[in-house]
Amino acid sequence: GCRIHLMAGRVPLGTDRAAVASEMETTFIENLRYAADLLAQEDMTGLVEPINNRITDPRYFLNTPHQAAAILEKVGRPNLKLQLDLFHCQIMDGNLSHNLETYFPLIGHIQIAQVPGRHEPDSSGELNFPYIFELLESLGYTGYVGCEYAPKKDTLEGLGWLRSYWESRGLQHGGTSK
Repeated sequence: GCRIHLMAGRVPLGTDRAAVASEMETTFIENLRYAADLLAQEDMTGLVEPINNRITDPRYFLNTPHQAAAILEKVGRPNLKLQLDLFHCQIMDGNLSHNLETYFPLIGHIQIAQVPGRHEPDSSGELNFPYIFELLESLGYTGYVGCEYAPKKDTLEGLGWLRSYWESRGLQHGGTSK
């Protein structure tokens, strides 16, 4: 079925995050329950995505997989899942193998970009994507992997990493593998 990203909102300007965290979480949980119940009528899944507050969005409320998992548990709706963007996850917490294994049952979508440049997975950076893709496969991930990065050149050149990855796996490019 269709999936939609349900955003958490931002800590109000001039407000201390800790001072409003409890109220913001309560509101977010109520909003997620409301949205999940509407989405369920259409056989849709809602996704929540932790976004790092170190670089990308200092005021975004939902920052870590741990926080997202705790909120999803409190919301208690089976059609709400975790959208895990490994770029944000690495910046906030690192420990990607453990986090993928721990939160795997909650994951409804994966997004990728190299850290710190937010470019193609085969660009220079902290993350070893062939390892990560093998891990996702071994965990039984069958969903899509969204590429949310800024290509260094044009889109076609920016997908060269995917052709290389498919070839390394003995697949024809454009194969059915997600």
